[in-house]
Amino acid sequence: MTADALPPLPATRTEADGSAVVRALSYNVRSMRDDTAALARVIRACAPDLVLVQEAPRFAGWRRRLARLARESGLVVLSGGAPAAGPALLCSLRTVAERTEDVLLPLTPGLHRRGFATAVVRFGRSARLGVLSCHLSLQSAERYEQGGMLLERVRSLGVPHVLAGGDLNERPGGRTFRRVAGELRDCRPAAPWGGEFTSPAHDPVQRIDALFTTPGIEVLGCGVPTGLPGVTPADLRAATDHLPVLAALRVPAA
Repeated sequence: MTADALPPLPATRTEADGSAVVRALSYNVRSMRDDTAALARVIRACAPDLVLVQEAPRFAGWRRRLARLARESGLVVLSGGAPAAGPALLCSLRTVAERTEDVLLPLTPGLHRRGFATAVVRFGRSARLGVLSCHLSLQSAERYEQGGMLLERVRSLGVPHVLAGGDLNERPGGRTFRRVAGELRDCRPAAPWGGEFTSPAHDPVQRIDALFTTPGIEVLGCGVPTGLPGVTPADLRAATDHLPVLAALRVPAA
C-alpha cells in the first residue's frame, strides 16, 4: 500500500442529459468484528452513493449493528443482511429505491448458506440502476454455479443497466471470475485507478473483490482507494480483513 495521493474520482452528480455519475463501493466487513469506527471512516471518506457489503452481521442484533454502520458512514440501509445470508446494500440519501429483494441461494449440505442482496434504484429522474451484492462460495464447484446464478439474477432485474459485485473468493484467472467477466465488464481493468489487490488487508497479494457492470455504463475509475484523502493505511488495516473497491460510474438516462 502507498500513501501517495490519488487523482480525484469524479464527484457524484446528475447531468443535464439525465445521466448520473455514481460512486459505488464493494466492501467485505467481516461481520463488523474489527474496528467499526475505522470501517465507518473509510466508507465515509469514499463518499459512495452505494455500498455493496459482504459479511454483514446476520445473527442476534444484526439490524441494529448494520444500521449503526450505515448511520456512522452517513448512509442508510437499503437491503440485505441476515435475509440475504450476509450480503447487504447501503445507500446515500441521493439514491431513490424503487424495489429491493433478498435472495437465498440453494444450500449445499456442510457449506455456508449464500445469498444476494439486490435492488433497483434511481438517481435523478431517469438514471435507473440494478444493484447486486454477492459473496461467493469457498468451494470451487459451488462457486461456479453461483456465478451462473449471479448472471441470471442480473438479467432478471429487468433494467438495462446493472452493477454487481462483491467478494468472489477467486482471482481474475479463475473460471468463476472469468464466467462473470465474460458477460459483465470488470470495472478495474476497464478504468484502473488506485490499488489493485484486495486481500488480505495487511499485505494484499490478490484481487478477489470486484465490481462489474452491464454494457452501457461508463466506468470512470475503479480500484482500492489507498491514498484517497481521509483513507489511511491504519484504518484500512484495522477496519476488516479485505480492502474495499471503489468505482465511479456514469449511468445513462433511461
